[in-house]
Amino acid sequence: MLDESLLDSPEGLAEADQRGLLRGAAEAGARVRTAARHANEAGVGELKPDGRPRAVLIAGPGAAATHAADLLGTLAGPGSPVTRLAPTGVAPAAGALRWELPGWTGSVDLLLIATPDGTEPGLSLLAEQAYRRGCTVAAVAPAGTPLADAAAGVHGLFVPMATAPYEQDEPLAASAPGVLWALLTPLLALLDRVGLLAAAPDELEKVADRLDHIAERCGPAIATYSNPAKTLAAELADALPVVWTEGVSAGPAGRRFAAGLAELSGRPAVVAELPEALAAHSALLAGPLAASADPDDFFRDRVEEPPALHARVVLLRDRPIGGLTAAPAARDLALSHDTPISELEPEAGGELETLAELIAITDFAAVYLALASRA
Repeated sequence: MLDESLLDSPEGLAEADQRGLLRGAAEAGARVRTAARHANEAGVGELKPDGRPRAVLIAGPGAAATHAADLLGTLAGPGSPVTRLAPTGVAPAAGALRWELPGWTGSVDLLLIATPDGTEPGLSLLAEQAYRRGCTVAAVAPAGTPLADAAAGVHGLFVPMATAPYEQDEPLAASAPGVLWALLTPLLALLDRVGLLAAAPDELEKVADRLDHIAERCGPAIATYSNPAKTLAAELADALPVVWTEGVSAGPAGRRFAAGLAELSGRPAVVAELPEALAAHSALLAGPLAASADPDDFFRDRVEEPPALHARVVLLRDRPIGGLTAAPAARDLALSHDTPISELEPEAGGELETLAELIAITDFAAVYLALASRA
């Protein structure tokens, strides 16, 4: 159940936010600026690459590395494939994870290591393996960690992760808003330098400004009726989010939203891209999860018996509707099964800015769901 009264209580939200999730979301713009400064101080702006890498490999634990690889791969396009190296191991613990380079990796490839921990022996071993293959290594991790020493030992580029003092007390959630931007920003600056994507310093500043703008719109002091993130959180109470995305950059935002809902608020979600989502999820909307499948029992005990779980479509678009779009068909399919639909569309701007807005609003929504939910 969702305690909707808590959504409009900034003091209550602050008391419930033991992991600093709201603060991380509100400080996303500042985190981008700090991370960009760290990248510049590490020498990213002075690099003189020989050309584009043949392939970019990303290694790191959990959702942070997964989201970074997804976002960078989308922004880079097919020019140099971006691939995440999935770890193996018996447990999701720093000492148990291991990574391996593909057999074809060589001197024309680039290995990026991104972790909010930095103590993983497997990542240090991976950096040494890449060095023996002649593969260039760049890493983003907290300063003073074993990975920082390993990167220096293989003559790689190391960028200290932009952290906050309050993050030192608790293990960081991989889907936490601050973690994503602290790891992603230096990688954006680096891939801009090698010509793989467009993320010049002025573009990163625009991203930081857009994140600040969203923090003002979605902050805990803003009432639910005028707060898009709180509104979305309230709409998803007791619902199964069916996340549909339209547009190239909306895909990673939707996949991150689904992962964040699971990790931060313990809520399942399904995600797919339009127009194929209409075929993939039509049976789901017509089945027992449809609102019309099990009408609310008027005589149900609303204290002892939780309401039935019904689907709710969340449509994320990376640009205003225009030209060829499946949005009208998506609305028709949802409404034909009495399934409510929520829509998010960013303000005009560059690809990085609009992507940042979608991520920021859905990050805030996932955090509000996590804080206002109760057993």
